[in-house]
Amino acid sequence: MQAFDRDTTAATGTQDAAPLVRVWDLPLRLFHWLLALCFAGAYLTAELEDWRVLHVTLGYTVAGLVLFRLLWGICGTQHARFASFVRGPQAVMAYLRSLLTGRPAHYTGHNPAGAVAIVLMLALALLLTAAGWLLYTERVGEWMEEVHESLANMLLLVVVVHIGAVLLSGRLHGENLVRAMLTGMKAGRQGEPGQPPRTLIALLLLLAVLAFWWLQLA
Repeated sequence: MQAFDRDTTAATGTQDAAPLVRVWDLPLRLFHWLLALCFAGAYLTAELEDWRVLHVTLGYTVAGLVLFRLLWGICGTQHARFASFVRGPQAVMAYLRSLLTGRPAHYTGHNPAGAVAIVLMLALALLLTAAGWLLYTERVGEWMEEVHESLANMLLLVVVVHIGAVLLSGRLHGENLVRAMLTGMKAGRQGEPGQPPRTLIALLLLLAVLAFWWLQLA
């Protein structure tokens, strides 16, 4: 997705005059907030033996959510697809340089730097849950506990950096990106169509998560 930082709506450094379009479909938004909830819950219960079943349940849910996101990144709506926002090092550096100018390039979907954080978080989440599964099923020695903990701390660090970058980027662009991930609405280009909500897919995803929780915790 090309940037439109040269549009007249971006000349002032904000996107207030740009039309709002649905950028993030409902399955993507549901995935985002469920992943945040599950990772936070799993991280907080990691050292609590009485909450081990919940910790494992949340960890498995993270794995399932990441697998869904990988699939949705291939066959989802336009801005959910990896092909629409994953770029090479040159594009990432160009975006980072634009931040220093005070007039950062605006992307309807994820910007190139945000894409790096997303790919890194997904990769770390997969490694983390794989390590947790190996540890929980006692397929490896206790050394995996250190690996599991290190991966969790690395993922937490990336999440914190991601949150900080979202707040900074939102301020520079004059956008509330947290609200955009709640409503799906974000500044787009003139005439750009909004993405379909895909409500049924989101409902199926939610029901699958709730059913798994019920089987694990009931």
